[in-house]
Amino acid sequence: MLPIAVPPWWPYAAGALVGAVSLVASAHVVVRKRDVRAAIGWVGLIWLVPGLGAFLYALLGLNRIRRRATQLHRDRRKLSLSTPGALRIARPGTPSAVADESLPQARLGEIVSGRPLLTRNHVTILQNGDEAYPAMLEAIDGARHSVALASFIFGDDRAGRPFVDALGAARARGVEVRVLIDGVGVRYTRPPVHKALRRSGVRAELFLPKFTQAGLAFFNLRNHRKVLTVDGRIAFAGGMNIQARNIHADRPPRLVRDVHFRLDGPIVGQVQEAFAEDWAFATREVLDGPAWFPTLDDAGETTARVITDGPDGDLEVLRTVLLGALANARHSVRIVTPYFLPDQAMVAALSVAALRGVQVEIVLPEHVNIPMVQWAAAAQLWQVLRPGCRVYLTPLPFDHAKMVVVDGRWSLFGSTNWDPRSLRLNFELDIESYCTALAARIGALVDQRIAIARELSLAEVDARPLPIKLRDGIARLFSPYL
Repeated sequence: MLPIAVPPWWPYAAGALVGAVSLVASAHVVVRKRDVRAAIGWVGLIWLVPGLGAFLYALLGLNRIRRRATQLHRDRRKLSLSTPGALRIARPGTPSAVADESLPQARLGEIVSGRPLLTRNHVTILQNGDEAYPAMLEAIDGARHSVALASFIFGDDRAGRPFVDALGAARARGVEVRVLIDGVGVRYTRPPVHKALRRSGVRAELFLPKFTQAGLAFFNLRNHRKVLTVDGRIAFAGGMNIQARNIHADRPPRLVRDVHFRLDGPIVGQVQEAFAEDWAFATREVLDGPAWFPTLDDAGETTARVITDGPDGDLEVLRTVLLGALANARHSVRIVTPYFLPDQAMVAALSVAALRGVQVEIVLPEHVNIPMVQWAAAAQLWQVLRPGCRVYLTPLPFDHAKMVVVDGRWSLFGSTNWDPRSLRLNFELDIESYCTALAARIGALVDQRIAIARELSLAEVDARPLPIKLRDGIARLFSPYL
């Protein structure tokens, strides 16, 4: 075989191409990246590892996405400001449903989320899959018009199969059923459950499938929301995936402790809006009409609002809400989260709150299911312990719950973790409530966890051997993508 002739100028052409790509990528970093340290890191990687650095930036650094949600659903948020029971916090005057002390937080939430507070809702707390799954399945079995389900993980297992059967039965009796599963989360179990759903006649789609062109570009951006709506009148939301690990009665290996919430009242419409936006993005189908958005009746005494967050128009909404809550706290801040990797602004807000005399309690699992996350968290816990925050570690089973209570008046619950992935990369959905009764019930869940936990001291963190500190410190360098 004759050798292939290589033009003598090709190294120069390849070098020029790599240089041009690196220059374009660097310009994008400088213009788009808000965090100076992140920008310096990406520019350094782009030029120190020519070609590969630009490729990695395109793969991991582009954390914004243009949503194809229709104008109908973008406008719906604005229209809901005039619905019965909506509170316009931004205008002058003091709504009776929100205490004076909570008005700054309520105003902040309205401005950044674009949604009003809604009165006359009811929230039911459901612990673990033992309480949540039967309630969700009962609602699906009673569906007459529509069912919408979104989940990050939906296992084809002891927990997931009853949902497949119930959703298939609903579709067989003429109910409109839509299921949206994250394109990465669906592969946590084998076989992927969307195939079984489709065999049952259910319209099941994947959010950013990782093996499509769009999925490759945005595989790091995941839909972490877990919501179910039935007939547009009942909603379930929280942080609980559909998987057998949540059913405590079965005593599965790697058991998970979690909390989910049933919602009744006007707030169900906001949950449905969020699902409809996700569905329009994933499928281009517009969900509208009374089957999906009926007129909703009053259901209780809870004033609440849905807050969505994601690497699109809702970028850093939840981070802003949490920073506002910490700044507005006067007496107590209680946090339950499975993953704790706050950025420096949030560490500073927690520290300042503790130094002001606010009692800050942070409840974390002692054994995290992702070792690198646990190591990275350990590397920065001293930053909140030193100014006086109290950290509690709960024993197994792994606690996946996400809850915040401030001053016994304001509470937040949903799918968001205290880490960069949730607060910058994932699509998340949480509910903020201005109800002292609900805050007390969530506070009781925090009390239950602290009762079985052990308190972590600054001395214990400082006493870690040097090799462990080095391991944890190296893991912390990867915290933006853990």
